[in-house]
Amino acid sequence: MEFLTQLSDGKQFAIQLLVVLICLFYGARKGGIALGLLGGVGMFVLTFGFDVAPGKPAIDVIFTILCVVVASATLLASGGLDVMLQIAERILRRNPKFLTILAPFVTAFLTILCGTGHVVYTMMPIIYDIAIKNGIRPERPMAAASVSSQMGIIASPVSVAVVSLTAMLLAPGVKHLEGFDGYLNLLAITVPSTLIGVLAVGIYSWFRGKDLDKDEEFQTKIHNDPEFKKYVYGDSKTLLDVKLPTIEWVAMWIFLGAIAIVAILGAFPELRPAFDNGKGVMKPMSMVSVIQIFMLITGAILIIVTKVKAGEIAQNAIFRSGMIAIVAVFGISWMANTMFSVHTPMLKESLGGIVQLYPWTYAIMLLLISKFVNSQAAALAAFVPLALGIGVDPAIIVAFAPACYGYYILPTYPSDLATIQFDRSGTTKIGKYVINHSFIIPGLLGVFVSCVFGYIFTTFAGYL
Repeated sequence: MEFLTQLSDGKQFAIQLLVVLICLFYGARKGGIALGLLGGVGMFVLTFGFDVAPGKPAIDVIFTILCVVVASATLLASGGLDVMLQIAERILRRNPKFLTILAPFVTAFLTILCGTGHVVYTMMPIIYDIAIKNGIRPERPMAAASVSSQMGIIASPVSVAVVSLTAMLLAPGVKHLEGFDGYLNLLAITVPSTLIGVLAVGIYSWFRGKDLDKDEEFQTKIHNDPEFKKYVYGDSKTLLDVKLPTIEWVAMWIFLGAIAIVAILGAFPELRPAFDNGKGVMKPMSMVSVIQIFMLITGAILIIVTKVKAGEIAQNAIFRSGMIAIVAVFGISWMANTMFSVHTPMLKESLGGIVQLYPWTYAIMLLLISKFVNSQAAALAAFVPLALGIGVDPAIIVAFAPACYGYYILPTYPSDLATIQFDRSGTTKIGKYVINHSFIIPGLLGVFVSCVFGYIFTTFAGYL
């Protein structure tokens, strides 16, 4: 289509950006795997319509998602995840008065250990049961727990977001931060800043909404409708009375042991095999490869030791969600890289100065992109290379890493929708105007506080 290729760079970029946004919006509206498939439509317009050479999808991110998901799904199939959930439930039920503070920390830590926020689904019925039986407004701990489970991704040593961001910051041709060697340096910033953000979410949630005994709407419903009252205060959900087999405890320790080994290898690069980088310099194996290898090994050991059936792994919720994430990241990252790579010089000239003058604009753009793509790893894969290309300080990217979580802005993410369904009292909900839902203030507050402290810790570390 010659008339398209003859347009100015600015007009071409505007049209291409519109096409990409339409694909993202429509894909997000349809949900699930559609987000990745729509990337193919965008690729067709960019390559056949504008003669733009295909870019590179985020292959490292995709393969890492694959390996982490397979290991986590195998942990679920082997029963190891049930052990973690039982331990978490014991902590919560022993301290019901502090549920609103503890629940977000429990779900965040589960995500940090497993590398995926999808482990939150099994915790929600337990959190609801503890809340309703102790007269706590369920919205308070449940919305906080849902948001915090996703905040934990950028603080997880086995999450795709952390590994891929590290790889991008250490990539050849990128300005490297002095003293920043990668993996554990990033976690040293994101872990404490995320946990402080989770604390802020819990403290805010403690005071939100009316107490159940003072909520006129809730009290009217349970007094006028006995069936509704029975539904709200129905059967307890618990793992406490379940005697879990010893082999499931073994499965949990195998998984946690693998995470510990990965962390040690990240802290001590000399323990990793070194290879010639093609320029006569020996470089340790990348942490991307290390995590991929050890997650596959973990899955293999779990199958051998626990004798879990391989066919069961592909049937569970973690595996299905992970495969959807792979398709989404592939389509989105390929489309975004194709479009942005050809326009990087223009964007650097027009936006570079603005972002350097007002660093917080980077966080806002990353936040919005995360909402479009509904994935922290995909948002980082799509935007960080562009940000580095237009001259954003890598220290700013480290400081504002928590801003990659923005898909709570609209209540369309599976964990948020599931939380609404698990809250039988109806206090966790989507408001009349959609945007005024139970998750938006905890989400905005948690990310804002995490970014503020991320900036402070990055400054203390000497990167800024």
